[in-house]
Amino acid sequence: MFDAIRPAHAPADHPKVKMGRVGILLANLGTPDDYTYWPMRRYLNEFLSDRRVIDYPPWKWQPILQGIILTKRPFSSGEAYKSIWNHDKGESPLMTITKDQTAKLQKAMHERYGDKVLVDFCMRYGNPATKSKVRHMVAEGCDRILFFPLYPQYAGATTATANDQFFRALMEETWQPASRTVPAYFSEPAYIDALAGSVERAYALMEDKPDILVCSYHGMPERYLKQGDPYHCQCVKTSRLLKERLGWNDDQIISTFQSRFGPEEWLKPYTVDHVADLARQGKKNIAVIAPAFSADCIETLEEINEEIKESFEEAGGESFTYIPCLNDDESHITALGKIIQDNLLGWLE
Repeated sequence: MFDAIRPAHAPADHPKVKMGRVGILLANLGTPDDYTYWPMRRYLNEFLSDRRVIDYPPWKWQPILQGIILTKRPFSSGEAYKSIWNHDKGESPLMTITKDQTAKLQKAMHERYGDKVLVDFCMRYGNPATKSKVRHMVAEGCDRILFFPLYPQYAGATTATANDQFFRALMEETWQPASRTVPAYFSEPAYIDALAGSVERAYALMEDKPDILVCSYHGMPERYLKQGDPYHCQCVKTSRLLKERLGWNDDQIISTFQSRFGPEEWLKPYTVDHVADLARQGKKNIAVIAPAFSADCIETLEEINEEIKESFEEAGGESFTYIPCLNDDESHITALGKIIQDNLLGWLE
């Protein structure tokens, strides 16, 4: 246990406080508490009200969101979540996997640093909320916090909004801990190695190797790219580094983008359309991987493995293999641990 102490040079009647620890706070997108209507509505309202996600003026967007989208979408999204829900634990797969990642990283960090570190996780939307976890870390003596958004590629709608919420939480602390945020790790060698290893293991189990590997990344409006968001460039670089690590040719791997929302143009090619094009072009055996997701979630387990797979098969595709996210695989935990250690330099090393 990390005990409370009286600060140096404090008078004898000064209360003891916990201090001197480093908090490592992992952050992921979030999950509804349940797949029924009202939990889904609360979650979607928080998510789709984020100006980093939907940047339309509130006077224009909120009437559409509150009057149309949040009336219907909780039902359809709830059905999608229900199809992948971890019913044994009463939570979404993203929650289960993030808990497992946190437990393994806590073990690895404790073996290296002992009680000097506290590893925990939060969600940008839903629970556990970022604010509650920052408050807990401060109460447990963390006077330094390393905040780690679990997004390999930076995007305003993922990394930046997670950081925003972390900074808002810090604003409410009387005695603010020193803080650092972990940058995007899209080209980190250990991360690329872990990705490549997952592909190699999946391919080794196949009798007939896929015609092409589709790297499906979460999409964003093209407008964001033109405004300076580096996400697209970092996704393409991840695919290139993965291809080079595997020793493949250019025609063996492609980058596509999924999860389009709304009427405007998003990053192309769209995964759901492109896999159908591949089938029509004679590529009947494909594999799909999602390098932008650190954990399997609704976008991978339901969108890729159901909707996108269906698009491929309806166009004549025959064999569709989804390669799971890195999740709590040991190579992924090793990669994340290396990134954490690099970002703790000067604090604990």
